Amino acid sequence: MKKPNLAIVGATGLVGSTFLKVIEERDFPFENLYLMASKRSAGKVIKFKSKDYVVEELCEEAFDKDIDIALFSAGGDISKKYSPIAASKGITVVDNSSAFRMDKDVPLVIPEVNPETAKNPKKGIIANPNCSTIQALVAIKPLYDAFGIKRIIYSTYQAVSGSGLKGITDLEKTLKGEKSNLAYPHTIAGNCIPQIDVFTDNGYTKEEMKMINETHKILGDDSIGVTATTVRVPVLDSHSESINIEFKREFELNEVYDALSNAKGITVLDDPENEVYPLALDAAGTDDVYVGRIRRDFSTENAINIWVVSDNIRKGAATNTVQIAELLLN
Repeated sequence: MKKPNLAIVGATGLVGSTFLKVIEERDFPFENLYLMASKRSAGKVIKFKSKDYVVEELCEEAFDKDIDIALFSAGGDISKKYSPIAASKGITVVDNSSAFRMDKDVPLVIPEVNPETAKNPKKGIIANPNCSTIQALVAIKPLYDAFGIKRIIYSTYQAVSGSGLKGITDLEKTLKGEKSNLAYPHTIAGNCIPQIDVFTDNGYTKEEMKMINETHKILGDDSIGVTATTVRVPVLDSHSESINIEFKREFELNEVYDALSNAKGITVLDDPENEVYPLALDAAGTDDVYVGRIRRDFSTENAINIWVVSDNIRKGAATNTVQIAELLLN
């Protein structure tokens, strides 16, 4: 394939700006680059690879250009409006919002887990999963393949950057003792908030239901029992997750270590005697999914606990999106 013409929608946001960083680091090939954002950001100049790019206002006519791939990270409402417009003009959209994740005709893709589903998307749109789901399933997929899975229990400890600049502002201001509730209903500094997104009628939050539903869709297995509790914590970057997994068959711990250690995109950090395990501070700014605290769950048969940490803005959003674009090139 020739070098694609690439567009980034939401180029001035937290994830959009990370798109550019990841594209440069991974040397993603492109011929022309178009940066789009809201009217408020239009006209801003962004220097990228020693060249100045002027951000243009997002509108329907912006997609009249010769664009091959468009990476979207501008929120669900924007994606619902403009992704179909872009796709109707022959552009393949990789969308980072929740707008199309559960659409049966839109692939929900993690390149390390289900890359084959990215081929020839029916609607011209590919969805990037929820950040907490991405890191969990990168760790779970090799175990699913090796042992089969009956049940998963997710408990997450999610960084404020998952709420964008508003979440970061809330943490920075409340750490100083100032009041700030741009993203959260309660003070985030020195606190854990057991609510991410709004509550649904069943008592789960939308974030928790995303993890449940996306796990089934990505693994293509609705028989797995999945439950989740998602919590916002006063950490700047990188989500941490405690995951309990019940397998379908017996296992030895060395088999679990081997499956994880040999899987693409995973770094195993598990040396409890020397207090080595994944930390949010160490994961920040990197693209791997880190797994540690690997141990049997003695309360039931054929189950383990693992601790999974990854940078939610990179692997959980920007890097996974660029990796999907790389699949399109191949």
